[in-house]
Formats: sequence, structure tokens, C-alpha cells
Amino acid sequence: MIFRTLLLFITSRRRSPLHVHDVGRMPIRVLPTDLDILGHMNNGVYFSIMDLGRFDLMIRSGLWPKLRAKGYYPVMANETGTFRKSLKPWQRVILESRIVGYDAKGVYMEQRFVVDGEIYMGAMTRAAFLKKTGGRVSLQELSELAGVDATTMPPPAWIQPWVDSVTLPPTRDPAPSDWV
Repeated sequence: MIFRTLLLFITSRRRSPLHVHDVGRMPIRVLPTDLDILGHMNNGVYFSIMDLGRFDLMIRSGLWPKLRAKGYYPVMANETGTFRKSLKPWQRVILESRIVGYDAKGVYMEQRFVVDGEIYMGAMTRAAFLKKTGGRVSLQELSELAGVDATTMPPPAWIQPWVDSVTLPPTRDPAPSDWV
């Protein structure tokens, strides 16, 4: 994945610019190192490649250098994916990434693996932006940096119940592994 990441940082700067709310489309090819024992793309690899789609959108929209200059960085808080069809070795795929909303806790992005216009896998993610100096980047700070009014783009209605059902306690609170 490190080689794909390095290649992304080189090639994304050469691709057409995007607005942060555009759909980013990134071509990929399923490599032998992406496969599981059954010969199709491993479920965990989808999520690693989705990182690249998010970075591609941030780079092409000009947001990435602004984040770095401020000492801000994204972290993934939640991810949920649905697998529809298997991706096979050497298959060409388009990874689509689009921001679908914002709230005080994060940025929500839908991502899709698409072959010939057909969705093979779809996912919803929530990312938080943190400061290297400590703390969370506010929605206001993120809006100003991205040049958008994030308050006009709330996440879809089903998102809050999803977040409520999958979020773990904050890092300073106990989170015992009690199987009930």
C-alpha cells in the first residue's frame, strides 16, 4: 500500500482539479497483493484503498496542503461497507469518493468501487479532523479552510442512528470488553 500511496501523491497533482464537493474518481487495478485466499480482493484491502480515494480528493481540491499548513490531519472514526460483487485479479475499477455531509463530529463520505458503471462495493465513512497541537478541528475551522459552508450540508437522516449504534466511548472513558 505504501507504493500506491507514494504514486498517488505524485499522480494526483497532475490530474484535473476538483472542488471538495465533486465526485472524485480514481482508477485502480486489482493487484495480486490485494487478494485473499479465495482469489478475490480481500475485504480489508477495500478500506485501505478507500484511504487513497479520500487523499486523492483532498489533494485535487487543494485541501491537503491547507490542512498540512495548519497542522490538521484526518482520522477515520467509522466505516461501514457493503460487498456486492467480487473484484478479481487485474480487474480495472473506478473508486468514486464524495462528501455527503458534515456535522460537529465529522465529515461523511460515500465511496464506491465501480466496474463498467456498476457498483461492486459501497461504503460510508466518518472522518474527524484533529490538530497536531491537540484537540479537534471545529466545523467552522474546517469550513473556512475548505472554502465551503459545511453547515448547509448536513449528513443524510439515516447517518445519526448509524453513528449512535457504532461509536465506541471516547478514549478517556472506560471501554471494557464485556460480552453480554
